[in-house]
Amino acid sequence: MLKKLHISLIFSNLAVKIKTTKITAMHNLYANFVKILEVCKHFAQDLVNKKGNITRPGVVPKFSDLEVIALSLTAETMGIDSECYLFGKLDEYRKQMPNLISRRQYNDRRKLTAQLCEKIRKRIVEAIDGGEDYFIIDTKPVKVCQLARGNRNKMGQTCPEKAPNFGYCAAQAMYYYGYKLNAICGISGVIHSYDLMQASIHDINYLNDAGQILFNCTLIGDMGYISAEIQLNLFETAHINLEVPYRSNQKNWKPFHKPFAKARKRIETVFSQFDDQFNIMRNYAKDYIGFFTRIISKVSALTVSQYLGIFS
Repeated sequence: MLKKLHISLIFSNLAVKIKTTKITAMHNLYANFVKILEVCKHFAQDLVNKKGNITRPGVVPKFSDLEVIALSLTAETMGIDSECYLFGKLDEYRKQMPNLISRRQYNDRRKLTAQLCEKIRKRIVEAIDGGEDYFIIDTKPVKVCQLARGNRNKMGQTCPEKAPNFGYCAAQAMYYYGYKLNAICGISGVIHSYDLMQASIHDINYLNDAGQILFNCTLIGDMGYISAEIQLNLFETAHINLEVPYRSNQKNWKPFHKPFAKARKRIETVFSQFDDQFNIMRNYAKDYIGFFTRIISKVSALTVSQYLGIFS
């Protein structure tokens, strides 16, 4: 009883610390760009050269790789997910950004710098809440197109194992064509790990990756992650205590601890932010690389927003 009370106090105290994730001065694209660029420079000191570029042969770009990442994250935090609309807005800031690249170059280099963006995001996560002991795991459907157009969609033709397909979301009781966004976040709402899987793959498969990422912690999930075998394997290999609610007709049924049920709502709030603020359900990508790049930008933009909301 004392242990449950202690856990309840932990969750209640952490809930008080949660802050909003919106950046101030949202109307000023250049001001937000400068602010996010400073964050990128701070966390990418040994990942890029002095000019802010990934070291590679060829012409040195005047608009650095870090500036490409910062511009991408700025657009996402401001809810601008259309490159056409973004570059229309950037015409107002040509004087402040004289080395701005073209829309085509931006699209190409955004894909090229996606992994650098993810490395920066992971460092920001460690700075925000590197000492978490409780995590929540959940899955969100991400549609590529409407069901009727699924059979005609050409995304991933060159790489079938990364192509979208048809799946079913039990939580929303809907069939869809696309991917599953698997995410693990802390109690504060910061995403520590995520992955995109084909829609037809069962949620429980992501638990195998969780055992390689997390150690000595409690992982809270829903009924989709019920598996006595995987639960035991996670505990033996990584000392992860997987807490999931029992089904009503399950043997040895026991009630789900209320603070755990309350904590699970945090990741649902994060998914709602992806829908409302970051427009994750709108897809403009024509290939899977572009689609994955957009997801990396959106998750990274949320993390940067949380960092600025906590420390600004």
